Amino acid sequence: MSALVNMIVMLGMLFVVPAGLRLVDPVGLASIRRTWPVFAVAGSVALWLPRGAAAVALAAVYGVGTLLLAAQAPRRLVRTRSLAPAEFAVLTALVTPAVAGVALVAERAGHELFGFTLPILALTVPHFHFAGFAAALVAGLVCEAAGAAGRLSRFAALSVPVGNVLVLGGYFMGDWAELFGAVVLTAGMWAVAGLTWRDVRGGERDRGTRALLGVSATVLVATMLLALSWAVGEAADLPHPDLTWMAATHGLGNALGFALCSVLAWQRLRRQRQLKESAV
Repeated sequence: MSALVNMIVMLGMLFVVPAGLRLVDPVGLASIRRTWPVFAVAGSVALWLPRGAAAVALAAVYGVGTLLLAAQAPRRLVRTRSLAPAEFAVLTALVTPAVAGVALVAERAGHELFGFTLPILALTVPHFHFAGFAAALVAGLVCEAAGAAGRLSRFAALSVPVGNVLVLGGYFMGDWAELFGAVVLTAGMWAVAGLTWRDVRGGERDRGTRALLGVSATVLVATMLLALSWAVGEAADLPHPDLTWMAATHGLGNALGFALCSVLAWQRLRRQRQLKESAV
């Protein structure tokens, strides 16, 4: 499982986060985006080293990068003075990699932070890159594209960030609290999938972009159903997939089918919009 999880995390570090930053604010976040490869490469190497001083040092470099990224959230808030649902989702995307960064440092040090086992800390790293950064970012983009005034759009943009916070809080409060967070997060992600399919994909003529959006929406329904079944099983002590199976299905599906396809699709949408504006 560790090799698969490491590959998933590397995808988030090296591609999804920097590509997502271009979608958020290519000008305002240019400085952190230019330096991000240094942090991402350090974090990627740390994943494969044995636990110890070298791995911790490299993980700490990545942790610093995530904290610098999180610091962009209050700066953006001061500039925009907005906590509208789409903006709230974007602010959440900027902050959540820091949770992954802290978990990575602790896991590489072999330290069970707040009582969490090392396998749980290892899985926290991809979770807050994809369910945290990527999902919140896409929720914000979908909210804007589908119409920020719509109820479902606002629900998607708010419930994904709130669901992530509730899931994180559930780690401390118990399995039933974590289940509640998973329900909220799943509802938000399904709302993102529905809006992506109906409003974003439905209005797009480019076949490649439509395909990417269709895959991301379809995969999201299945992967979040797996997440919900796992949370129900943990809380109610019912049979459910183990962590290895979840990494190979839910984790890999969210990374490749949802996050990667979504980011690629939104990059294409952004380029098409820029071409139209330049033509005018």
